[in-house]
Amino acid sequence: MPAMPLRSSRKKTVVLGVTGASGALFARRMLQMLEADARVGTIHLVISGSGLKVLREELGLKVSRRADLPGLLAARPVRKTVYLLDSDIGASIASGSYPVDGMVVIPCSTGCLAQIANGIASTLIERAADVCLKESRKLILAVRDAPFSRVHLENMLRAQAAGAVIFPLIPSFYHRPQTIDDLVTQFCCRVLAHLGLEQKQQFRWGRSSGSSE
Repeated sequence: MPAMPLRSSRKKTVVLGVTGASGALFARRMLQMLEADARVGTIHLVISGSGLKVLREELGLKVSRRADLPGLLAARPVRKTVYLLDSDIGASIASGSYPVDGMVVIPCSTGCLAQIANGIASTLIERAADVCLKESRKLILAVRDAPFSRVHLENMLRAQAAGAVIFPLIPSFYHRPQTIDDLVTQFCCRVLAHLGLEQKQQFRWGRSSGSSE
């Protein structure tokens, strides 16, 4: 029998979940960067009902046809993105037998965090996240809220103990950002690095980055 190709030799399949928390710019930039990355072959985009409301409010999206949504979110034509309804719990990514390399929920509401942390999978985003945990696949939750209550913190601990990476939407400033896009891009670069998709434009701290004072 011919040898099976190594997993690393194929292009990655990534699930991108968007829920109803503020931070639509991060979802847009993440989709753009995944689309532009030659190492990514397929992006499964799932947006919750409340997530759609936030996209309309923060990005001014006006969606008349479901097929138009990925391109509107990315603000440019898309080639790799498959849009799935959050109610479609029979979609391919709801099964552990479907090969997925990782999943990012950005922004991740504390409500979605609670569902994932407690193993409740009533929507496709929650089920896909549950599958990543049970199959030991990378799951990154870009939680967005402030301040955090004890319930939120305990849910983060519970999700992290189950295998998720808790990556709150907290921008960095050590790279001296000049624009909001600088903040958003650096954050998305750091998230993608956790998926094994390091980006050339990511600022990395080093000896030449600042003084030792």
